[in-house]
Amino acid sequence: MTDTVLDRAEITAALSAQWDELTRLVGGLDEQAWRTPSALPGWTVFDVLAHIIGVESLLLGEPTPEVEVSGAHIRNDVGALNEKWIAALRPLPGEQLLERFHETTGRRRKALAETSPQAWAEPVPTPVGMAPYGRFMRIRLFDCWMHGLDIADGLGVTTDEGGPRAENAFPELLPTIGKAVVKGAGAADGARITLETTGPVPQVLHLEVAGTRAAVVDNLSGPATLVLTLPSGLFACLRGGRTTADAHTGEFTLTGDTDLGNRLVRSLAFTI
Repeated sequence: MTDTVLDRAEITAALSAQWDELTRLVGGLDEQAWRTPSALPGWTVFDVLAHIIGVESLLLGEPTPEVEVSGAHIRNDVGALNEKWIAALRPLPGEQLLERFHETTGRRRKALAETSPQAWAEPVPTPVGMAPYGRFMRIRLFDCWMHGLDIADGLGVTTDEGGPRAENAFPELLPTIGKAVVKGAGAADGARITLETTGPVPQVLHLEVAGTRAAVVDNLSGPATLVLTLPSGLFACLRGGRTTADAHTGEFTLTGDTDLGNRLVRSLAFTI
C-alpha cells in the first residue's frame, strides 16, 4: 500500500467513465437477463449492480437497510452488509434499479466534484487499511471495473477492458502479488519471476524471492526462473477469484519452471 496522493481529476474521471460503462452493459436488458447468474456466488447481474448502488449509497451517508440476510456466500460482516443492500433492492424491476443507479452515481459525481484537496488527501478507513481518500476512490474504481467484467461475463457480452479506467484500476491487483508467489505457489529463495499481461492492459512485472518474501523489482538480477504470460482480463479474473486456471488452459504460457508456474497461476486469487 502507498500513501501517495493520487491525481484527483484522473481517478474521478475514470470512476465516472466506469459508471457509464456499467450503464451501457445493462441498458435495455429484459427482466430475465437482469436475473442472469454471475460468477459471484449467490449474485445475479441485478445483484452486482445493486451491490455497487449499496456501497455508493453508504458513501453518501445513507443508512444500511435493516433486513435479514442469509446464504453460504456470506462469509463475514462486510459480506452481510453488502447483502442487506442487495436484499432491499432485489424486489425492484431491473429498469427501476438502473434508475436508482443513475440517481445514486449522479449524487456521487457531485460529491466527488465538491471534495476539497485536503479531503482527497485525508487518510480514511479503506478495505486495505488507512489510506488517503483518493486511494479509496481508486479502490472503488477497481471494484466497479471488476464488476463490469462480472456483468459482461454473466451476460456473455464484451466490455472495453482497457483505457484509463483499466490502467487506474489495475494497480489494485498488484500489492499482494508477492504473497501469491511465496505462500501460494511456494517459490523458493532466489526465484526470479516475470509476469507479463497482454491485451488491453499490457504490463511487465518482475519479482524476486528473498527468504520468505517476494518483492517487485525494476529488473531481475539474473535470468527469470519463470515467465508467466496471460491476457490482462484473465489475470484480473484469476486475481479476483472469478475463474480458475483449469478453465482457461491454453490461454496462458509458462516458460522456465513450469511446475512453479502451474502452482502460481492456480494461486493468484486474493479476493472475490
